[in-house]
Amino acid sequence: MLENIKLIMTPEFIKYIILPALIGGIAVTLCSALLGVSLVLKRYSMIGDGLSHVGYGALCVAAVMNFAPLKFALPVVIIAAIILLRLGDSNKLKGDSAIAVFSTTALALGILVSSKAGLMNDVSHYMFGSILAMDTNDVILSVVLSAMVIIIFILFYHKIFAVTFDENFSKATGIKINFYKMLIAVLTAITIVLGMMMMGSLLISSLIIFPAITSMRVCKSFRSVVICSGFVSVFSFLIGLCVSLLFNTAPGASIVIVNVIVFLIFTIAGKIKGM
Repeated sequence: MLENIKLIMTPEFIKYIILPALIGGIAVTLCSALLGVSLVLKRYSMIGDGLSHVGYGALCVAAVMNFAPLKFALPVVIIAAIILLRLGDSNKLKGDSAIAVFSTTALALGILVSSKAGLMNDVSHYMFGSILAMDTNDVILSVVLSAMVIIIFILFYHKIFAVTFDENFSKATGIKINFYKMLIAVLTAITIVLGMMMMGSLLISSLIIFPAITSMRVCKSFRSVVICSGFVSVFSFLIGLCVSLLFNTAPGASIVIVNVIVFLIFTIAGKIKGM
C-alpha cells in the first residue's frame, strides 16, 4: 500500500491518470444516477445491461474495422435503444425478452469478431472497464455528452417525471409520451456507451440500478430520490476509485462493491426510519 501511495502522489500520475479518471467518472456517474431513477421506476432497469452488450459488440466491430470506437458505437447503441423501446411497447416481444435477445446476440457477435481477428486481449477492457486508461479525448467526449444529458434531463424534468409515473394520465394531458420515452432511451444509450469506458459492459448496469434503489430506501419523493442518487453515485465512485488505487484492485469491481455496501447501509437506515 505504501508503494501505491507513493505512486499515486506523483505529479505525473495525478495529472495524466487520476485527474482524467475523476473528471470523466463523475460526469458519467451523475448521468447514470439521474436516468436510473426513471428506468428503475418503470421496471426497465435491465435495459442498461442489454445496451452495454450491444455496445461491446459495436466496439469490437469498430476495433476490427479500425473505426473510432466511441463514434461508431454511439449511433449503434442509440438505434438499439430505440428498437428495444418499440419492441417493449408492442405485444410481439416483451421488454425483458427483447433485451435478452439483443444482449446475447450482440455479445456473441463481439466475441466472435474479436476472436476471429485475434483481438481478444485488445478489446478485453471493453468487457471489464479501464477508467485509469482514459485519455484526454475520452474525457472531453465524456464531459461534453454528460453535460448534454444532464441539461436535457433538467429541462424536461417535469415531463420525464409525468411519463415515469403515469403514462395514461400524461397522454390525457397532452404530453407526447412516445417522444419522452424515446428521449429517455437515447439519453440512456449515450450514458451506457460512456460508462463502458469506466465500468465495462459487465458492470455498467450497476451504475444505473444501485444509486436509484439505494436512495429509495430512505427517500420517498421523486425529486429527493434523484438528488440523493446523484450524491450516492458520486460518493461510491470516489470511494471505489480510492480503494482501487490503494489496494491495486479492479476499479469497476471496487466501485460496485462500494455501491453494495452503501445500499446495505441505506437499507438498515430505512428500516430504522420506518420504526
